[in-house]
Amino acid sequence: MDILVVEDDPLVSAALRRGLETEGYRVEHADDGLTGLRLALRHPYQAIVLDLMLPGVDGYRLCAELRKAGVTTPVLMLTAKDGEYDQADGLDTGADDYLTKPFSYVILLARLRALIRRGATGPDPVVRCGDLWLDTATRRCGRGDEEVALTAREFAILACLARADGDVVSKLAILDEVWDMSYEGGTAVVEVHVSALRRKIDTPFARHSIETVRGAGYRLIDDEQRRA
Repeated sequence: MDILVVEDDPLVSAALRRGLETEGYRVEHADDGLTGLRLALRHPYQAIVLDLMLPGVDGYRLCAELRKAGVTTPVLMLTAKDGEYDQADGLDTGADDYLTKPFSYVILLARLRALIRRGATGPDPVVRCGDLWLDTATRRCGRGDEEVALTAREFAILACLARADGDVVSKLAILDEVWDMSYEGGTAVVEVHVSALRRKIDTPFARHSIETVRGAGYRLIDDEQRRA
């Protein structure tokens, strides 16, 4: 999952989700601070859009708790407050940027992109497995010099497997990370998307890098190294 939106206003959160998903981002939503904190501590999002006034835990405390726990995910804070001290308080607790409601969606999107680019300048955003590579900052993927076009969900599955660094990832774990909390179907949907992913990153290149571990899940391997 790429973007976490922590917002208790259903109209604002729905509009943000629609807009961000149209841009190709995967969006997780929490409508209270405690749920938002739990999700942010558990998943490596590219950015967090965080409302200031939330039930349970407010945006100030949520952001402070994330930074205290060592989470460096960029945070764009949203609030109806526009006083300079409110902005300063938000930035002092660890927010990376601040936007006052009502806001322009175009401006929000531009600021999010800037935060994501800045966040990607730390650890190398490019993950490699043999000649397969994926860039978590730009959400691009390829083999060698040839780029492969993936859907947002296919990329999220591949990133999930790549982060496991060769360990097996269960279908339930993939479902939990790649699909949002409102999804109520079974794990068969994971099999369908993994098959589609294989047809893009493996079949055209005569590779078998996504390995099925029967009864356990999937893992990403360097197929070239195994055949050597």
